[in-house]
Amino acid sequence: AGSAARDYAARIDAFDQRDGYQVLAFSVVGQKADFGLMVLGPDMVELDRFAVDLAASPLGQVLVPAASYLSLTETSEYTSTEEDEAKRLIDEEELDPTSDAYEAALRAFRNRMATYVEHRLRPKLPHKRVISFYPMSKRRAPQQNWYALDFADRKALMADHATVGRRYRGRVLQLITGSVGLDDWEWGVTLLADDPAAIKEIVYEMRFDEVSATYADFGPFVTGLIMPPMDLMRHLHVM
Repeated sequence: AGSAARDYAARIDAFDQRDGYQVLAFSVVGQKADFGLMVLGPDMVELDRFAVDLAASPLGQVLVPAASYLSLTETSEYTSTEEDEAKRLIDEEELDPTSDAYEAALRAFRNRMATYVEHRLRPKLPHKRVISFYPMSKRRAPQQNWYALDFADRKALMADHATVGRRYRGRVLQLITGSVGLDDWEWGVTLLADDPAAIKEIVYEMRFDEVSATYADFGPFVTGLIMPPMDLMRHLHVM
């Protein structure tokens, strides 16, 4: 068992060290599973090959899969555009659109957005202590149909929703991935933090936001303690 566990951990480490790929290994708290892996990378074929290789490994052959989830990194369609920012600078900041200050503010906005896009599409997730994952979808119930709202209304609601999330900057890292057409729910939400209380607080506070309270349905939550693969094998007493 020890050699099989070391082999399993080595496979995870090797994949994690590949350029552009990342694996977060964690012990699942509770009885939903023993452990989990969050695997990110640009090529779905390589991700699938990694999963197949793990399942065919000596340890993988005696493991029983508990669940899986597939989603893609994406940018939000509700993100502020340069046109939105230009209007804000004129209307709220009262900047002259011909001024140097206006041009400097737009350049700063472009730089912020470039960083945002890079983080959303090619995230490099930090090794925090705790990971929480849950899937979610938008409702289509009568009088609660997200997809029947005008785009402007949806964008305004999402802007308010994002304001709540920004209050937890530095405490909780959030990654929203899209799974429409790929899995049973429409989005996957990954939260990373050192303090599990911070995850509880952000999810609770967002429950009162209209986007969540009126238009969101949530799937099962999985919470885990992130650790290096070899430490995880020892933690699970398989080596």
